[in-house]
Amino acid sequence: MDDRIPAHLEVGGLIRAVEGQGGFGMVISKGERTAGTLLVVCCNRATPARAYERMPQLDGQRKWTLTKVQDPDSPADFNEYCQRRGAQDADLWVIELDIENAERFIGIEPADS
Repeated sequence: MDDRIPAHLEVGGLIRAVEGQGGFGMVISKGERTAGTLLVVCCNRATPARAYERMPQLDGQRKWTLTKVQDPDSPADFNEYCQRRGAQDADLWVIELDIENAERFIGIEPADS
């Protein structure tokens, strides 16, 4: 049995938590309502955007992993990456969390930029 929170509830909770702290959260694309996976884009004006996805581990856990960092000299590459991931996985939710240290909302330390 899968003990995961339904994707739509997790997405809604993340967005409400960020907005409750004065940030902005937005759904870029919706995935499968119950068992969808998440790609979380963490951003703010002070740092390049970072994309995190939960990746299955050998022990069966699913750990947040930094999968892409925006190159300030080529910001379109980052957007194209997110679009490609959505095209590869119809169940994928892409959400943006625009707040300083957005990684704290997914329970990890921020990546060095």
